[in-house]
Amino acid sequence: MAYSVAVAGASGYVGGELIRLILNHPDLELRTVTAHSNAGQKLSSAHPQLAHLGLDLVETTASKLNGHDVVFLALPHTQSAAIAGDLDAVGLILDCGADFRLESSERWEEFYQTKHAGAWNYGLPELTLADGGKQRGRLASVQAIAVPGCNVTAVTLSLAPLITADLIETDDIVSNLTVGTSGAGKSSKVELSASEMSGNLKAYAVGGIHRHVPEILQNLEKAGAVDPKITFTPVLAPVSRGILAVTSAKMKASPEKLTEALQDAYHDESFIELLTDSLPETASVTGSNRVHLSHRFDPSGRITVICAIDNLVKGTAGAAIQSMNIALGMVEQTGLNQTGIRP
Repeated sequence: MAYSVAVAGASGYVGGELIRLILNHPDLELRTVTAHSNAGQKLSSAHPQLAHLGLDLVETTASKLNGHDVVFLALPHTQSAAIAGDLDAVGLILDCGADFRLESSERWEEFYQTKHAGAWNYGLPELTLADGGKQRGRLASVQAIAVPGCNVTAVTLSLAPLITADLIETDDIVSNLTVGTSGAGKSSKVELSASEMSGNLKAYAVGGIHRHVPEILQNLEKAGAVDPKITFTPVLAPVSRGILAVTSAKMKASPEKLTEALQDAYHDESFIELLTDSLPETASVTGSNRVHLSHRFDPSGRITVICAIDNLVKGTAGAAIQSMNIALGMVEQTGLNQTGIRP
């Protein structure tokens, strides 16, 4: 059986990546692609590599999306909530934006300045939980999933097992991320012109104001942290995609115990690879749903965890497909077997 699929916001970076993965999935049939300002144009006007599909971008409305088995919302933040309530004839909805990630209305309103629309099931299967389970156990047979933020995924997977095992202090976490320009989106307010970014690095949303901060804190709390605090600094780099997160925290136990906790949490995870003899690089995971993790211990008594992901795959579209597979009862890895391709 092939599930009928619609992608709302198909003209953006995430929409294009979703389509690439959907076409690689044996059980999905792409039927509808929508856009806002690009509605009425060919899909190929936004993604020339998809010209062979012959699809037109239609207006993003509930009537165009209802009737599909699966709908992916790849819309700008705060726009998914406006349409999701009218999707009453869809089997499974996955929101790749932020609208349904946060459980706290106070945190949402502080960082997004709009009314909180509620929280959906959270689509990060590998997240270790304080009760001893993992988030994938909460995704089976659900009808709505909030896909995590890309930076959030990198930081969360770096720390969650150490927090669940109570092996690090959580009141002084420092995370610096080098991020490809696609992580800011096509309509970002950050200046991303070729002349601005060529040969340049640029910090943004510095000082605890990045919208991924409350989501990171929420995940660390799910893992078992009480009132965690993080200094989070993203830096744009002149590459199109990829995130390299370097995160450190003060240790509460021996290096051996911290290493064991990471191995215990991730040894059977299909998409997470713990590197021992080398450090992660974004080029090694480009185009794949894989996570490369490594860690080192500092004489200051801190552990540093390095994480590399592709922000458009494991950071967004791949996570959506992975979570969809779980919700629909399919093999979790279906359609996601691509290995990283070094540019």
